[in-house]
Amino acid sequence: MAGDTVQQIKDRLSITDVVSQYVKLERSGTAMRARCPFHAEKTPSFFVSLERGTYHCFGCGVGGDIFTFVQQIEGLDFKGALKVLAEKAGVDLVYERGGREQKDERDRLFELLEAAAIFYASHLSAEAKQYLAERGLNEATIKAFRLGLAGDRWSDLADHLIQKKFTDKELLEAGIARPASGSPSSGRIVDKFRNRIIFPIADSAGRVVGFSGRSFGPRASPEAPKYLNSPETPLFHKSRILYGFDRAKQVMRKLHCAVLVEGQMDLLASYQAGWENTVAASGTAFTPEHAALIRRFTDNLVVALDADEAGIKAASKAARAALHGGLNVKVVQLPDGLDPADFIRTEGADAWRQAVKGSKDIIVFLLDVLEVHAKGSDGFRRSVEAIVLPFLSEVRSPIAREQYLRVIAGRLGVSERAVIEAFANVPVAPADGPGSASTAPAPSATRAAAAPANGHSREKQAFALLLWQRSLREPQIDLATFEQDMTEVIGEKVLAAMRALDKSEQEALRFEAEWLFGASTSLSREANTLLRFLAKDRAARELSQTAVALKKAENEHDEAEIERLISVHKLLTTKIAQLHDTV
Repeated sequence: MAGDTVQQIKDRLSITDVVSQYVKLERSGTAMRARCPFHAEKTPSFFVSLERGTYHCFGCGVGGDIFTFVQQIEGLDFKGALKVLAEKAGVDLVYERGGREQKDERDRLFELLEAAAIFYASHLSAEAKQYLAERGLNEATIKAFRLGLAGDRWSDLADHLIQKKFTDKELLEAGIARPASGSPSSGRIVDKFRNRIIFPIADSAGRVVGFSGRSFGPRASPEAPKYLNSPETPLFHKSRILYGFDRAKQVMRKLHCAVLVEGQMDLLASYQAGWENTVAASGTAFTPEHAALIRRFTDNLVVALDADEAGIKAASKAARAALHGGLNVKVVQLPDGLDPADFIRTEGADAWRQAVKGSKDIIVFLLDVLEVHAKGSDGFRRSVEAIVLPFLSEVRSPIAREQYLRVIAGRLGVSERAVIEAFANVPVAPADGPGSASTAPAPSATRAAAAPANGHSREKQAFALLLWQRSLREPQIDLATFEQDMTEVIGEKVLAAMRALDKSEQEALRFEAEWLFGASTSLSREANTLLRFLAKDRAARELSQTAVALKKAENEHDEAEIERLISVHKLLTTKIAQLHDTV
């Protein structure tokens, strides 16, 4: 990759250009601040410095530049973030053949999976296209999502990729091949997907990381699962990947909503019907990690799973994980026996639009479904206690929780007090239950965020001021003089300890200084005042030490030492008085 690509991106994109696409920033002195997108908070503790091109959260400790921000918020590696930002900046990524930057193992796997996706798409047969058309998909959607076909031969794809100089080990690691033992193939490995329509699964940057294959064709085994997904690989982690997310994320932000469906066909049908903000879990249940990914783009989730008993249970589980993740959850109620794809094909895009817009709050949805299937009022009450009340423990807003309690009481025909007492007896979910994983990447999430400098000594404030001013193109203080005076006051030992802080801690100190002093109209005067306070603090410590030494000398009747210490005591007392007058 060309050496100046990163700098070109930084030259074209400011930190606020990038961050403001994910969170709402407001001015705070010379910096910008917002509620942190990486952990739940009420008081904004996430600060952005336009001049330095960095960000830092005083609540959970995350920080960095535009590249680390995109990595963290999109769940990408550096090269994935580079791809996303290059597209935003309009910078072409140029990879040098035989250059110094050698491709790592992940690069090879990405290339392998991309080659596999091209191979599958090139083999999509007329019969497969006809089947997809009968399921309601048009050619534009098929091409947009790069649908393909795995044929019935044992090692078509493996042979193709080996010819492209990929190794057996790489094919196995990418999850698109398996050992050939027990097969009639004479090769060492065989294709994982055979007789299946292939759906490539991409990461947030649009890079293929895995596949899902639907059984298709006359030679498909009736014993084989209807859908087969890539296994967990270095690139594909089911609990953190949502099918269609790379296409849906910006539309989620625009529409302030995401739609969750169960399978690939449901997603494609919903997308084609105008809901481009639709995503689907890939071979796993909806997880807290999925909820955290969506919440970085919207707080609202509409769950649209199958209308059968299994679909309702899946919707309930997904809703609970989403509620715990801080999302507002509604559920689409479909006719019995229809999944979203079938509903759209039979009823049309307008009916789907009305169904999504008419989605019900999760609590109301559960009450409606349980009441229909309940055997009498006692059965309904027991179902509400067993199924609905546990949901309230996942609702973060106390106001919303109180509203739900009122709704439940009304549906049961009992007092709110009775529902509150029943809710109080609901077992609390264990710590390792749904959503227990923190969305904050740093272990210091409990640190107070209201005032960044809380708990920090004046020595650290002075060092932070020095770090901040050094990072500016035009410092507002005389750096050399300030550092010399600070060193004399706090001492080389203390200064050396602060200089040994790691980069992230030093960046946090820069933000603290900017937060404390950024609005100052006379920074030089404030810097001098801070130094005088430090000098006063040091003199006070020395005075205390002198008093202890003087008492010891008196006990030992050391007249010479007593006389010397009395002189020192007088000098320190005079110095403190003078410093007190100036501060």
